[in-house]
Order: sequence, then structure tokens, then C-alpha cells
Amino acid sequence: QVQLVESGGGSVQSGGSLRLSCAFSKYSSKYCMGWFRQVTGQEGEGVATMDGAGTTRYAEDVKGRFTISRDIASNSVYLQMNSLKPEDTAMYYCVVKTTALFCLAASLDQHDYPYWGQGTQVTVSS
Repeated sequence: QVQLVESGGGSVQSGGSLRLSCAFSKYSSKYCMGWFRQVTGQEGEGVATMDGAGTTRYAEDVKGRFTISRDIASNSVYLQMNSLKPEDTAMYYCVVKTTALFCLAASLDQHDYPYWGQGTQVTVSS
């Protein structure tokens, strides 16, 4: 079992920035991890992921604006979000797939990640 706790959400105006943080109770650089978001009543959407080798993957509509990073020493993963748009408004969730072997090619499919945090709300006003 892994517990994940997100923080850093909030309300900003269009064009602003936020940095989301996620702390893991158990962490390994082998894991695939990432950030998903969901608007009530809609399907969850993969935003950014990182595999054990540090290779990242982004949804098309956030490329160039969002950056995922990790800090192994502090058992944390981050999502830097710049140039925010109203359509980025959603609940953002930190996710992880724990693996015995090295996890490669982190997908943007929510079904690949068994562990989710409680979510942090991001609201972008125009």
C-alpha cells in the first residue's frame, strides 16, 4: 500500500502558475507516477507521467506549459503548471504504479495506476 498526499492547488487567473506537490509514503525511483485530472461528470484525463528512467509523457494540451518532476530524496513528485487556462480547471490527482521491476513507458491511461491521492482542486478564472 502507498499513501499519496497532494497539495498546492488553488485559484488563479488565466495565465497564472501553480505548483502541485505529492508526497509518497513509500517511494522508489523504479515506479511509474504521474498526474491526472478530472472534472465532475467527465472521464479522467492523464496530464503528465514519468517512468522509472525519468522519461516523461504529457497530454497534448499541456505540452510546453506543464512540467512533471520528482525529488527522490524527499519522496515527492511535482507538477509545475504555467500559462494556465480556464479549461485546466479540474481536480488533480497524483498517481503511482508500484512495480517490483523497473517501470518503463508510463502511460496516460488511468487504469494503469492503482494508487491515487485524495486530489487537489485547481480553478482557473478568465
